[in-house]
Amino acid sequence: MTLNQSYDVIVIGAGIIGVSSALQLQANGKRVLLVDKKGIAQETSAGNAGAFAFADVVPLATPGIMLKAPKWLLDPLGPLSLRPAYLLNILPWLYKFWRASWPRNYQAALTAQANLMKFSQAALERQIQLVKGESMMRREGQLQLYEGASEFRASLAGWQTRKEYGVKFELLESCDAIAKIQPGLHKRFTHAGYTPDWMNVTDPKAWTNYLANAFEKFGGQLKVANVSTIKLLGNGVSVSIDDRLIKAEQLVVAAGAWSKTLAKALGDQVPLETERGYNTTLPAEDFQLKTHLSFSNHGFVVSKIGESIRVGGAVELGGLKLVPNYKRAEALLNKAKDFIPQLNNQGGEQWMGYRPSMPDSLPVISYAKNTNQVVYAFGHGHLGLTQAAGTAELVRQLLMGQTPVINVAPYSVKRF
Repeated sequence: MTLNQSYDVIVIGAGIIGVSSALQLQANGKRVLLVDKKGIAQETSAGNAGAFAFADVVPLATPGIMLKAPKWLLDPLGPLSLRPAYLLNILPWLYKFWRASWPRNYQAALTAQANLMKFSQAALERQIQLVKGESMMRREGQLQLYEGASEFRASLAGWQTRKEYGVKFELLESCDAIAKIQPGLHKRFTHAGYTPDWMNVTDPKAWTNYLANAFEKFGGQLKVANVSTIKLLGNGVSVSIDDRLIKAEQLVVAAGAWSKTLAKALGDQVPLETERGYNTTLPAEDFQLKTHLSFSNHGFVVSKIGESIRVGGAVELGGLKLVPNYKRAEALLNKAKDFIPQLNNQGGEQWMGYRPSMPDSLPVISYAKNTNQVVYAFGHGHLGLTQAAGTAELVRQLLMGQTPVINVAPYSVKRF
């Protein structure tokens, strides 16, 4: 591909956030270059559960969570674990995570998360219409499952919070009620919450590629290359792409877990860490998965990807460099087999990805500290696919000098 000498905007990162942002800008008349070192959806966006989790408004850092954390962190195969070799590296992040769980900070993050979810849900419908992508959507709802009345009662505060923020749901209190939505689950799951408006995409990697194709049809350019340096100019930015300087009026940093280094080069110290997630994608089989299944107290979900079934989730705090621990994927798969007896858990393909996460569970969607020529769009944690369309519209509004539709102060890079 022949690069132009200059662009209106360069977007670094071709995951779901970067691709959605590039598409939104190109569709609104900007000349856009999208750059990624590996290509479209080659990292975290390829292997997620495919869920648009608009009902998940509650941040991870809830009041009292640090009382539970030691038990989780000491279990290497539990829903939340910390690799001992990474403990010193992540202590500053854990301190900020603890502060984010204080009641006042938690309430502010909850409100900001709910606002972004509501906006992103409407933005996704606009994005689907823009690219004529309805055929890639699954509107089949979600079951959040509980083992017994005690576990169910402990969840009720969370459901009340969802109700306060407009999330539609139905609480189920019998195995028979659950089986009407999803047959074949173990009878240990006696209670559930059903969110009928929950959506999934047929395949997150295919969806990201579909959006990238639309971006190129609108006239956007894609370059698979390394970005080595970024320099601020008086009237724009200069980006070194495979040792060639390319100029643009503006820049978007949407490189997921790798955004921290780019932000630092621009003068911003960002407490961005990685929640390493594991999954296994099983071949197509006879078991009919009718809805997205969330086993929240075990830290994993089961979803349909294409005609296959994906079992994945959990959180491992371990950075970008430690080797994967695929025993975590195996543990999730064994649990899934126990919970869904008809599931054939053989012959699957394992995967691990790096969720880019901020301590307060909110993304960074803001101008860089030192310039309005650069906009950051990263740190979405588990919610990158969910919030991508909304983030893209906010990025476009910031770059075009418009007042964002929602208050973006809670997502500022300066908040820490």
